[in-house]
Parts: sequence; C-alpha cells; structure tokens
Amino acid sequence: MTTDVSPASPDKAALRKAALARRDGLAVEVREDASRRIAETVLGLPEISDAALVAAYWPIRSEVDVRPLIGALRARGQAVALPQVTPDGLVFRLAAENQALAAGGFGLSEPGPDSPAVAPRVLLVPLAAFDRRGHRIGYGKGYYDRALARLDATGRTLALGIAFSAQETPLVPDGPHDRPLDGIVTEAGLIHPTGD
Repeated sequence: MTTDVSPASPDKAALRKAALARRDGLAVEVREDASRRIAETVLGLPEISDAALVAAYWPIRSEVDVRPLIGALRARGQAVALPQVTPDGLVFRLAAENQALAAGGFGLSEPGPDSPAVAPRVLLVPLAAFDRRGHRIGYGKGYYDRALARLDATGRTLALGIAFSAQETPLVPDGPHDRPLDGIVTEAGLIHPTGD
C-alpha cells in the first residue's frame, strides 16, 4: 500500500540532502565504531549466515564502511558480489578476494565486466535516508529500485538497508515503484519495518 504524502511534506531531494549532511557530520571515529557494530549485527543474522552469496557495495564518501564485513563474509566461505553500473542498470558481479576493482560511474569501485554476473537473493543496500516503514531514499537515480524489481521477478530478494541511525527520517515519501526494505541495520541494531 502506498502512503499519500501531503504537499507540505518535504520532498525526497530535501530529505536526502538533510540526511547526508547528518551522515557527513558524524566524526570519523563515530562512523568507524558504528560500521563495526553494524557488521557484527549483519554477521549474526541467520538470513546472512545461511546465504551462499551476499551482494554488498564498496563504500563511497561517508557511507557505512562494509569492507571489513565483506572480508568476514569471505572468511566464512561466503561469496560476495558487488554492483556494476551499466547503461541498463545494476549488474551484480562476483568480487573475489584480492580482485582489483575498476573505477566506475559516480565514483564507485566495481568489478570489471570479466567477473561473472550473478543474481543474488540477499542484498546489502546503501542509502541516503530511511524511515521505520522500511522505505529508503537513495541517491536519486533509481538503480536499486530497478535492480530489486528485476531480482524480485524471479523470487523475493532479501534487501537490508545499511545506514547510520543519523540517517533516519520520520517519513520517506513513497510511490508505487518504491519497494520497502526487509530490514535496516544501524549501529543500534536491526530495525524491522513497520509497513505502511
């Protein structure tokens, strides 16, 4: 169900800007400690432990640093995929340990086109802002929305938002194309979405 947002509600661009400013305002030590706690929570989730393949992301700017989490997943014998931005949207490619990543669009580091493409059933999703209903604001290009729609067409994909608590906002405006996250992991723990 879609929640109608009143015309007086802040738009996504303003909410994105405010949430990113809060995230950028966190001290480096705070982000490092929070990233460690987020990794511990993610690693303890049965849905993650049971997954042979987990799609993550390579952090940019002040995003939650999931690189240690990626290392821990690999140490447990789990495969990791990273997104590659293509003209057709996100393609998830296996990212082997010690594999050199290529410079991609938007300042991303991504596997090259020679890495095998995969269809992950578990995604760790970066975001700019989120609400308790499980709705997220990304960076405004819709890449993850389209990727989730494509993956969900062959069976529900577990999508976990990865964020700092400072990125929470009371209400994210959503539309019919916006697929809620199945959970959000912050340094305070796992948030189970309340739904609409």
